[in-house]
Amino acid sequence: MMLAAGILCLVGSTLFGCTNSSSNGNTANASDEVDTKFQSVGVTVGDLSNPFFVVMAEGAKQAAKEIGGNDVRVTVVSSGYDLNQQFNQLENFVAADTDVVVLNAANSKGIRPAVDKAREAGSVVVAVDTGVDAEVDATVTTNNLQAGEVSCQYIADRLEGKGNVVIVNGPPVASVIERVDGCLSVLAKYPEIKILSKDQNAEGSRDGGLRVMSDILTTFPDIDAVFAINDPSGVGADLAANQAKRDDFFIVGVDGAPEAIDAIASEDSVYAATATQDPRGMAETAVRVGNKVLKGEKLESQEILIPVKLITKENVDTAEGW
Repeated sequence: MMLAAGILCLVGSTLFGCTNSSSNGNTANASDEVDTKFQSVGVTVGDLSNPFFVVMAEGAKQAAKEIGGNDVRVTVVSSGYDLNQQFNQLENFVAADTDVVVLNAANSKGIRPAVDKAREAGSVVVAVDTGVDAEVDATVTTNNLQAGEVSCQYIADRLEGKGNVVIVNGPPVASVIERVDGCLSVLAKYPEIKILSKDQNAEGSRDGGLRVMSDILTTFPDIDAVFAINDPSGVGADLAANQAKRDDFFIVGVDGAPEAIDAIASEDSVYAATATQDPRGMAETAVRVGNKVLKGEKLESQEILIPVKLITKENVDTAEGW
């Protein structure tokens, strides 16, 4: 599967840099200066079947080419949220003398030994989208705590402080944990809001959301709202509601994914809102920050947070997608 011409090629679960035969050789770099010392980038993300991570891969590719020119090597792989697989991917990046590793951790704590080895070998490691429990050169994420807060404040406001809420949880990574923490901190202010379920892991996927929400709908006949930790699991929850012919609750997710925006705009969907992220911008920033570290430049901050906006049925017509 080829994406935008000259951007990425997908082979199995791996995205590789491709050559665009129609390119004039200048489109890859935004300026006339090319950093020839910047030669390679390795990117490992959670799931390349999720459009969020495909866009992230495109952003990393674009930034790398703008910095290092058309000869820079960019390899993007999917961990499938498998810690052992991501260990192997980092080892492969090290073996290939990769300059900058952009890491979307499959497990924020478990990946630490692999991160340590990569940095000891001389690679710059930048965590993206989710923090890691390890010393990295920088971390670029959405303000995930804020994402959970604004999403669940919307829920609380719409319910007028009273009702039954379900949280469709996800993989044990910092971004997910922070979103849930943000949500819980808001809902805790409303004693008449009851959380029916908060620990079911939908694995951040559409299929997982469908599976978890189908089980929850069987268990709990009275639900007023659902907070899904990302849009794929939220869309899966929406599908479960449709299959069960349930429209007595609404769903709020996180990402600003195109399919979620379409669902919010639809009159036939219970999807009500999503807290938007900027996957392309995050990845571009991660690569540029990685290059600064590689060149020995001092960063103003090692923690870079990108704020979110809430898209609802009221403003979806003017929402800007990825």
